[in-house]
Amino acid sequence: MADWLYWADRGGRTGPANMAIDQTLLELAGEEGLCVLRVYRWSPFTLSFGRNEPAARRYDRVAIAREHVPTVRRPTGGRAVWHAGELTYAVAAPAGQFGTLPAAYHAIHRVIADALRSLGADASLAADGGATALGAGACFASPAGGEVMVGGRKVVGSAQVRVGAGMLQHGSVLLDDDQERVAALTLGDAPRGREQPLNRAIAAPASFESVAAVLAGAARAAWPGTWHDVDTAERIVERSGAHLERFASEQWTWRR
Repeated sequence: MADWLYWADRGGRTGPANMAIDQTLLELAGEEGLCVLRVYRWSPFTLSFGRNEPAARRYDRVAIAREHVPTVRRPTGGRAVWHAGELTYAVAAPAGQFGTLPAAYHAIHRVIADALRSLGADASLAADGGATALGAGACFASPAGGEVMVGGRKVVGSAQVRVGAGMLQHGSVLLDDDQERVAALTLGDAPRGREQPLNRAIAAPASFESVAAVLAGAARAAWPGTWHDVDTAERIVERSGAHLERFASEQWTWRR
């Protein structure tokens, strides 16, 4: 029975600040056994790249600079995501909390699917088919096995990393925006997205707050333990400052 922290980080943070916090959650999960569900936003809207994605070869850096598009590289793998009309979640825990990497991926996505079904979405998990190659285009261009689908299209894009005794999985629940921004900034032919923003699939529009509430409820039901709700986590934010320089650096963002 774990102690869980539910952190509704509502204010909106920059890409580097968000990634520095998630990196800190990963570290604390391994060092202290921290279990946390964080939901958050991005301000300004940001284009993020996966840790090992060849962003310098795939995306139009000149157009990105000309259009002043904020960019950041995540500590997790996967492919590019445009963070705008969405809710982003992060789950950090000891690596053994959910079992193997695939088992954790499915367990977290089942909770998200349950939450979206409570809002009227026909949510299910994509059939297992292995990981999607980095060359397959942006994150929402194609689903991987176990990802959350609505009407046969991807509504959540996630990635996971494990370091030492800790694990971090974070991802985007699309609410309103599609991922055309990613395609517009891709060099050459870009695979068209197969995303499904939630609010195009349900009768009553869902807000960040309403999705956060049902996600927290589904997590509490699925992951037993003592839950503590916070709106601020000053210790975590303060410690995350040690990672800000790396996530804000052009060298890290465009390292490959």
